[in-house]
Amino acid sequence: MVGNTAEARRLGWGLPLYTAIVEFAIFVPIAFSNPDTSFFLNIFVMAPILLLVSLTLIVLLIRAAVGYGRRQFLPVLAALDILWAIPASLFFYDREHPVALRETARWFAWSHEYKDEVLAQPTSSSGDLKHIEWDGWGFPGPGDTTVFLVFDPTDSLSTAAKSHQSGKFNGIPCKVFLVRRLESHWYDVLFFTDETWDQCN
Repeated sequence: MVGNTAEARRLGWGLPLYTAIVEFAIFVPIAFSNPDTSFFLNIFVMAPILLLVSLTLIVLLIRAAVGYGRRQFLPVLAALDILWAIPASLFFYDREHPVALRETARWFAWSHEYKDEVLAQPTSSSGDLKHIEWDGWGFPGPGDTTVFLVFDPTDSLSTAAKSHQSGKFNGIPCKVFLVRRLESHWYDVLFFTDETWDQCN
């Protein structure tokens, strides 16, 4: 009897652990995937699964609260918390920049390659900062959104990155939605929808 109780307790506390492992295995690749794919998977696959698993855990929580498996109450509550904490933390990583987590991971893994590609660009006669198209997403109708990786040798974009405000900045031909600092001299610049470096509305 004591062995069964200890085994049930181990299995119960395994639930939050398994929840965290499965969620990381699913959500992290989705967070780092192409923004169009990520949007589709989150809305049409992950949201229904989250709701179904949440309802199941809530039913188990109610059963534990009224006396059916009281020892399971805290593990089920912990699993429910983890179920929503992981996707919420990924979603709120940088709400102003919808692909900030993906770009941070790409920068961490391959920044030297991106730096080489940007620095190989010819110097602009118009004073534009060196840049490459780095990311983007879009749907028919709403339009395409583009993110550029920008090298700023004087770090003049640092103020824009700290203020999190849209605006027109030296070395960039268009007014942009957001500038985010990756490291000293390196920024990702999120343009407004349907604008690119060479075409401003």
